[in-house]
Amino acid sequence: MIETIEIEVGGKLITFETGRVAKQAGGAILATCGGTQVLATSTMGGEPSEPSDFFPLTVDYFEKMYAAGKIPGGFYKREGRPSEGEILGSRLIDRPLRPLFPLQFRRPVQIIVYVLSSDGEVAPEILGVNAASLASLISDEPFTEAVGAVKIGYVNGQIVINPREKDLEEKSSLNLSIAGTKDAPIMIEAGAKEISEDEMIKAMDVAMQEIRKIALVQEEFTKKVGKSKVAVSESVYYDSDIKKELAPTLLTRIKVALSNKEKLTREHALEEIKEEVLKEFAKRYPDKEADVNGIFDSVLKEYIRGQTIEGFRVDGRKPNEIRPISIELGVLHMTHGSALFSRGQTQVLSVVTLGGKGQGQLIESLDEEVVTKRYMHYYNFPPFSVGEVKPMRGPSRREIGHGALAERAIIPVLPSEEEFPYTMRVVSEVLESNGSTSMASTCGSTLALMDAGVPIKKPVAGIAMGLMKEGERFVVLTDIQGAEDHLGDMDFKVTGTSVGITALQMDIKIKGIDLGIIGQALSQARDARMFLLDKMTAAIPSPRPNISPYAPRMYKLHIKADKIGLLIGPGGKTIKSIIGDTGSEINIEPDGQVFITTPDEETGAKIIDKINSLITEPEEGKIYNGVVKEIKDFGAIVQILPNYSGLLHVSQISDKYVKDIRKEVHIGDKVVVKVLKVEGDGKIQLTKKLGTPDRGKDSGR
Repeated sequence: MIETIEIEVGGKLITFETGRVAKQAGGAILATCGGTQVLATSTMGGEPSEPSDFFPLTVDYFEKMYAAGKIPGGFYKREGRPSEGEILGSRLIDRPLRPLFPLQFRRPVQIIVYVLSSDGEVAPEILGVNAASLASLISDEPFTEAVGAVKIGYVNGQIVINPREKDLEEKSSLNLSIAGTKDAPIMIEAGAKEISEDEMIKAMDVAMQEIRKIALVQEEFTKKVGKSKVAVSESVYYDSDIKKELAPTLLTRIKVALSNKEKLTREHALEEIKEEVLKEFAKRYPDKEADVNGIFDSVLKEYIRGQTIEGFRVDGRKPNEIRPISIELGVLHMTHGSALFSRGQTQVLSVVTLGGKGQGQLIESLDEEVVTKRYMHYYNFPPFSVGEVKPMRGPSRREIGHGALAERAIIPVLPSEEEFPYTMRVVSEVLESNGSTSMASTCGSTLALMDAGVPIKKPVAGIAMGLMKEGERFVVLTDIQGAEDHLGDMDFKVTGTSVGITALQMDIKIKGIDLGIIGQALSQARDARMFLLDKMTAAIPSPRPNISPYAPRMYKLHIKADKIGLLIGPGGKTIKSIIGDTGSEINIEPDGQVFITTPDEETGAKIIDKINSLITEPEEGKIYNGVVKEIKDFGAIVQILPNYSGLLHVSQISDKYVKDIRKEVHIGDKVVVKVLKVEGDGKIQLTKKLGTPDRGKDSGR
């Protein structure tokens, strides 16, 4: 039986439907808004064969190219590995749903979201969050808290709910994706053009009003069509009596281990304690290894959280204190720009490479034709950065997500293509990690761009905020390290300039936090950002005045559109010849803009001269150095420019009578001629009777 429910959000009608498609999934929702439709399914697997200490939730978001009436580009016409956009969409859906499954739930759950139809105006990933939440709610999974999601933009100074995608890109100073329960936000993702903290909170407040409406509609629909939920024990996964016996000894040893300020030493000490306790209690409590592990983690978590809420952090810092900062510039000799940024035991090397316009990344998406991305940021997290040994394969979802966040943070301050026509690629290599590597990447990227001579408008800094909350008591932490991220309730990353916010990302492990706490976190983050910007500008006050001598040189010309054919030549022969002879890159836009990327300035000057000679039109009265190309009885055909030849009539060769032109000029002769006239049909009349012209104005060849 097909069941539907509707809700209006931001002036657009959203319809949720179940019972028509994917009926064997645990829960399936077809969501429609305008011409955009997504199918979300949520299915639960069986009980794990062995005890597990994590919840195996998998979320996959796929944008089917047929949704926009497209056939995938390239040789292979089947959708293949997920694009970065699809991976980011998967993360966007995963992050608000994961914390709402019961802590002790261990059965696998797979959520799959297909974009089936796209009108280019509605954000399919936001529709996907709502549909995935409802699919999980109506399934037999122990998911009982509805999640709503919206996008918010500032268009022409006004808050707009779920604005058109085109308006978000072209007109909005904010692109905010926010998801939450009916009571509080649970996930935030934003890019912004230096907006204030107050504006951000205002936008979140408006969003939460809509999210509450969406969540209540989901609850209403679930009461009507939802399945019975499987039972999940909410009890702890260890023996409480054993904990009472172990806790005092564990706590004493844990305190000693935590007195180590160095991360790896501290972690090794904690592991030794766990191993010793396991050995001591192995005989007394056989088959209780899982209990001892659980008890150890519980005691450690309770102690660190309790101490932190009292104002005592693991490394002795105050709640709003930032770890020591170290900055080194130009650390790599042959690259175009580099910076080594360290914050405590987190260290990131960011490296800039500049390239020509044609080296941008080609992006194929549902709603746009193939576009070229001129700024790219890639984030790498090798296992040695945390003292581990693991196989290194392709970039993980986490690496792609962190790279996208740092990229989004910098975009608002990049120079326009007219100001700086280079393609810019930044790679951030995490060399050491103890929390907040994505924000160290943001700081490192800014510094590396400035070291490379990229004229960014303002430096951008980033900071990761944390939260420990027990009941009504809480503490907001500035610059969280690994343990505080792992054991805390919030990871809130904020980037911006001295003027305002450029990006933020919030994930929490509890069922929402109110806007008051978020406001405090933003205020604390602003203070930290100003501190970091002072450190960064002390190291490099402004972008270097010149790019690296190892970077290619970029030149931009503008030619008349009707001259493009002359530059390209028949079958591309002319432009290919220039590129092949000089080892350069030349990109020609339909409006006549020509971008030239060369290895050095001398080559660039030669190419510009060559192009100018190709497109220059002959002018009446101007003198040219020509070459005789053909002899006729009535005159000679003389090439005066690469694409222009004229007639040197026999009467214009000399003041004297010329009986036989072949005795006066020969094919291949170099002659100095003046343009007498350019006819309306393009024919050119030349003369060797120069009189006394101003030779300083000769164009030459």
